[in-house]
Amino acid sequence: MPTYHEILTTDLSTLTKAAERWDGMAKDLNKQETAYRRDIHGITLLPTFAGESRQAANARFGVRLTEFQSAQTEAKAIASLLREAHTQFVDLRKKLESARQDAIAAGMKVSDQGVVSYDTGKLSQGEKQELAHDPDSQESVRKSVASWQAVIDKCVNDVNDADKGVEVAFAAVVKGPDMGDTVPGFNGKAQGDIEKYEAQEADDIARRVANGDKVSAADLAELRRAFRDNKSDKTFSQTFLDGLGPDGTLKFTNKLEDLAYFDDTKNRSTYLEINGGLADSLAVATRVPDFKDSEGRHLRFGTAAYNEAFQAWTKTDDARFYNKWREGLRSQGGDSYALEAAGRKNLVGMGADQKVRGYQSLATLMQQGHGYSPQFVADVTDDMISVEKKHPNIWDLYGKFSEKDGAGWFANDPVDGALEVMSRTPEGAAGYLDPGTAAGKERMDYLLGNGHDSRDWNIVNTTHDQAKVEAPGPDVQDTDDRKGLGDALTAAATGIDPHGSRPLGPTSHTDANNRVFVHALDVLSKQSDDMPASLRDDMAKIMTNHGHETYVAMSDPSGRRHPDVGPTLKGEQVMEMAKQISRSENSYGLLHQGMNYAIMDDIHNSSRKPEDTLSSAGYAVGFMEDARYAALKGDQHDYTWDKAWSYHVSGGLLNLIPVYGDVAQRGADVVTSAWIMDEQQHQAEKLTSDSQATYELRKNQLNAIADQWYAANSDWASGHTGYSRDDGVYKQIAGFANDGGSEFRGLAGIH
Repeated sequence: MPTYHEILTTDLSTLTKAAERWDGMAKDLNKQETAYRRDIHGITLLPTFAGESRQAANARFGVRLTEFQSAQTEAKAIASLLREAHTQFVDLRKKLESARQDAIAAGMKVSDQGVVSYDTGKLSQGEKQELAHDPDSQESVRKSVASWQAVIDKCVNDVNDADKGVEVAFAAVVKGPDMGDTVPGFNGKAQGDIEKYEAQEADDIARRVANGDKVSAADLAELRRAFRDNKSDKTFSQTFLDGLGPDGTLKFTNKLEDLAYFDDTKNRSTYLEINGGLADSLAVATRVPDFKDSEGRHLRFGTAAYNEAFQAWTKTDDARFYNKWREGLRSQGGDSYALEAAGRKNLVGMGADQKVRGYQSLATLMQQGHGYSPQFVADVTDDMISVEKKHPNIWDLYGKFSEKDGAGWFANDPVDGALEVMSRTPEGAAGYLDPGTAAGKERMDYLLGNGHDSRDWNIVNTTHDQAKVEAPGPDVQDTDDRKGLGDALTAAATGIDPHGSRPLGPTSHTDANNRVFVHALDVLSKQSDDMPASLRDDMAKIMTNHGHETYVAMSDPSGRRHPDVGPTLKGEQVMEMAKQISRSENSYGLLHQGMNYAIMDDIHNSSRKPEDTLSSAGYAVGFMEDARYAALKGDQHDYTWDKAWSYHVSGGLLNLIPVYGDVAQRGADVVTSAWIMDEQQHQAEKLTSDSQATYELRKNQLNAIADQWYAANSDWASGHTGYSRDDGVYKQIAGFANDGGSEFRGLAGIH
C-alpha cells in the first residue's frame, strides 16, 4: 500500500517507459511469428511433406504459432494496463496535491508523511495567546484539523484502492483460456482494461456469495474495494453485471440481505456497504445519456423530443446493455426467490418459507443506490405494473414490512419502492406522472385510484381461525402504504426532492409540475372521505409548495382573483382537500404552517392593496379553521385529535416551503409561534355541535398577523379609518376570519 510520501515522490514515468518496452516486445514477437510461420510452420504446408508425420508436425507447429500470437496479445494488453495505471495514478496524485494546497490555504500544515496540524506560525502573538486560553477556539481548531486529515486520508485511500485494482489486473492478464495445460502459455484473450479484470474478480466472489459458499474476509474486502474504486465506472459496472446477469444479481443481493439481517449480523455494515455498491453499479450500468437538442439544450424527460431521442438511442450499440438487462429483468422479475426476511415471517402455518418475487428484490436493491436515470426507473416501474395487471396479487405476502415492523428496508410493494427511487429525480417523476400525456394520465389515475381498473394496494395476506383451522383472510394494506407514491407525487408536483435539501433560491414550477398538482387535487378531492389517509401529508406539502395558488383559492370569496403565477384552483376542491388534510393532526399542521408563509408573502406584496392583504389573511385562517372543524365533526373526534397538541416544525416540510424574502420568512416564524400557542391553549376543548368563532380560537395567530401587517403598512393604516394600531386592525382581521369560516361552511354545505 503506497504511503502519502510514496504517492507524491514516486516517478510515475517508469510506467509509460515500461509500456513502451512491452509494445516493443509485441513488435519483436510479431517478427518472430512471421519467421516461424515462414520457416517452420510453412514446411508442413509444402506438397513434398505428406502423410501422418505432416499432420503431426502441422498440429504441433500450429500450437507454437498460436503461442506467438497469444504472446503478442498479452504483451499489448500489459502495455495498455501500464498506461491506464499511469493515467489513474497521475490523476489521483493531482487530487492529493490539490487537497494538500487547500489544507495549507486553510491554515494547516501537512507533513511529509501526510499528517495534518494547525499552522500556528501564521498567527500573531495575540492570536496565539487567545488560542492557548480559549477552549472554544481550541475545539474549533481540533475539528478543522480532523476534517482536513480526513480529506488527505481519503485521497491516499483512493490511490491504494486504485493500486489494488492494478494488482488484480496484472494477476489476471497472464491467465486465460488459451494457456497450455502442460507448459506455461500466453493469454490470447488478454485485455488492456483494468476495470474489466476488477469486474471479473468481483463477479467470481459475488457468485460464491450468492451460492452460499464460504467467502473469506479478504474476498469481502476486495468486493468493497472494487465497488469503491469503480463507483462511477461504466465499463466495470456493465462487465460485472453482465457476468452475473439479472438472475445472479437478484440472488446476490438477496444473499447479502440474508447475511446482513439474519445470518451474520455482526458484519451487517460490510454486507450493506457491498449491497450499496451493487446498487450504485446498477445505476451506472443502466445510465441513459443526457440528450440535447440541436442547440445543446437539455431535453426534459417525458417530452416528445426526449422520447424521440431515447428511441433512437435504443437502436445503437451503446444501448445494448440497457436493452439486454431490461429484457432480462422482464424475464426474471416475476420469478420466485428465497429471502429470509419473507421466509421467516411466519415460521409455521401460512406464509412459512414464502418466497419473494424478483422485482421486489430489485426495488429493494435500487432503494440503496444513487443516481438512477429517470428512464430506467420509469421503464422498470412500467414493467412491474404490467406484471401486476396480468397477475393480480403477485406481490402479496404474509406479514408486514414497514419501519414499524422492523423490515422497512424490504420493498414488499415493488411499485411503491420504485416510485420512491423516482422521487429523487423530480424531473423524472414529473415526466412519468404528467397527465398532459396519455401515458402519464393513465399512470396517475391507476396509482391514485381514479377509475375501476385502478391499482389494488392491498398486498398483505391475512389469516383467521375457521373451525380451529387457519384459513386465508382478506388482503389488507401495509402500514406504510403509498409511501413511495406520496414521495413521487410530491416531487412531480413541486419539482423538489421531498427528502433532499431546501433549495437555496426561489424555485419555479414547470407546466408538468402544475398539471400533476391540479390533477391530483381534482382526483383526490373527489374521493372525499375515501381519500387515502397516507397521502394527507403529501398533499399538505404540495399545497404548501404551491402556496400562492392555494392561498388565493382560500382567501378569495369572489373566485375572481387569479394567481400571479401558477394555475387557478377550484375553491371547492381546495376546500375538500383542506378538510381531508385536517383529519390528521400532523397533516393539518403542515398545511397551516405552510399557509403562514403564504400569508406573510402576500402581506409584503407591494402590488396589492393593503386592505386586501389583511382581509385575505383573515379569510384564509377562517377557511382552514373551519376545514378542521368539518373534518373532525364528521369523524366525531376530539377537537384536538384526542391528544395534546404536539406539532412541531417538520424537517420534511422545510425544503418544500417556497423561498420568500427574509422579512416575510421572519414574519411567518412569528405567526407560526402564535398559532402553536393557540393550539396549546385550546387543546382541552371539545368539539361542539357548532363551530366557535374563528377569532376566539385563533386569537394569538390573528393578532400576530395583524401586528405583522401593521408593521408593513403603518403609513397606509394611519390614513384610513378602522385600521388603528391598538384596536381597529385587530377588529378588522377578526371579522375577516369569521367571514372566512362562513365562506368555507358555505362551500362545504355546513350550517
